[in-house]
Amino acid sequence: WIVYFYINKIQINNNSQINPDDLAFIDKVFKLANKLHSGMTRKSGEPYIIHPLRVARIVVTEIGLDTISVACALMHDTIEDTEITYEEIKKELGDEVAKIVEGLTKIRAVFKDRDYSIAQEKAENVRKIILTLGEDVRVILIKLADRLDNMRTMDAMPTNKQETIASETMYLYVPIAHRLGLYAIKSELEDLCLKYTQREAYKEIALKLQQTKRSREAYIKNFIEPIKQLLTDNDV
Repeated sequence: WIVYFYINKIQINNNSQINPDDLAFIDKVFKLANKLHSGMTRKSGEPYIIHPLRVARIVVTEIGLDTISVACALMHDTIEDTEITYEEIKKELGDEVAKIVEGLTKIRAVFKDRDYSIAQEKAENVRKIILTLGEDVRVILIKLADRLDNMRTMDAMPTNKQETIASETMYLYVPIAHRLGLYAIKSELEDLCLKYTQREAYKEIALKLQQTKRSREAYIKNFIEPIKQLLTDNDV
């Protein structure tokens, strides 16, 4: 999986090539995270380490964060779910990684055992707590990546759990993604929330979109062509 992670054109710092020091550091972090999560599985039965790998991939390819963020994504569940401590992470991977991972752990603690059938004004208070906890904005961004991967992979969960997580996502994570300007992630989270909270409406919309896909694509193509030509003619 780590080979897969690297060779699929994962690039860091605005699409520049990964330098050897970054590569060695991420390799070290992955090996540590893989060891800590050894034997753990998700509800789907897949090895748990695949989830942090996917979160790290989102962090790079969909949000555009840095090497430290990749490391923190790989380690984001370790304090909560494994034997390692903040001090041990600090010693092994440095103060910056330890602080971000600790921030992610604190945010997770805010959500624990909370009732997500709450009204929106209550959710607003929780959003404020989350944003306050995130002294480093990367804490919030990695948490959004974590939630996005969880929402993409909920099919193995029981229905009531899916609905609870979707409700939590709509009230808490969607507004945060919007405020941070992550509109593609906001839109995908909204779509996934609809999938699990209003299943029949979601199926109906998906079916109608599929039925009209060809005509919509043709319409958009025809709309774009003269604009492209104007841009080309004017050397834009």
